[in-house]
Amino acid sequence: MKFPTEMVELPSKGLLYPQDSPLASGQVEMKYMTAREEDILTNQNYIQNGTVIDKLLQSLIVTPINYGELLVGDKNAILIASRILGYGKDYEFEYLGEKQVVDLTLIKPKQVNEDLFKPGKNEFTYTMPSSGTNITFKLLTHADEQSVDQEVKGLKKINKDSSAELSTRLKRMITSVEGNSEAKDIRDFVDNYLLARDSRAFREHVKQIQPDIDLKFYPENGPDGGVDIPIGVTFLWPDAGV
Repeated sequence: MKFPTEMVELPSKGLLYPQDSPLASGQVEMKYMTAREEDILTNQNYIQNGTVIDKLLQSLIVTPINYGELLVGDKNAILIASRILGYGKDYEFEYLGEKQVVDLTLIKPKQVNEDLFKPGKNEFTYTMPSSGTNITFKLLTHADEQSVDQEVKGLKKINKDSSAELSTRLKRMITSVEGNSEAKDIRDFVDNYLLARDSRAFREHVKQIQPDIDLKFYPENGPDGGVDIPIGVTFLWPDAGV
């Protein structure tokens, strides 16, 4: 039997992937969730080691992609699609003691300036506003995020009070400093020469250009900027009972 499938649009439109990647089409084919995927969602080993979502998405994606190549924003869109294909478009949760229901099909991609994209290449340029330092950088993929997590965990084993997640992520994103792409020099720049105000401005710039989806809802009398939609166990498995 052939499982019913749907095509899911990626927020990046595939513009930042190499032309020979299936992701360059800007779409991925996904199948509807079955009992097999519910087994994945209840697998205690996957839950405990934090891989349950990735195992689920890999099972649902039909297109033969390199999963580690997925940009974080595109992965978020696939996550939302998996919930819709599994349990429908209406997501119910509580906010400030009141029941809220969000129609997940109404979640739209963020508006980004695609003129800044180099087709087929995940690379951008930026000049630090205070120091004037010129850098190139990339948007993080799933594989990059995994590497950051592993490095941060390793640093915590050495020093339990370590909180180097921000700088570790910056070192993974920045690909060259004034034309120098040596990893040791990039690390030296982030650790010793990157001003806090430049770091903040750079992170805000990345947030503005990164393709993603708008995971917010706007309750009555809520803040003007909206509230983040909570993504917990019951998001992917409404019958979890927690």
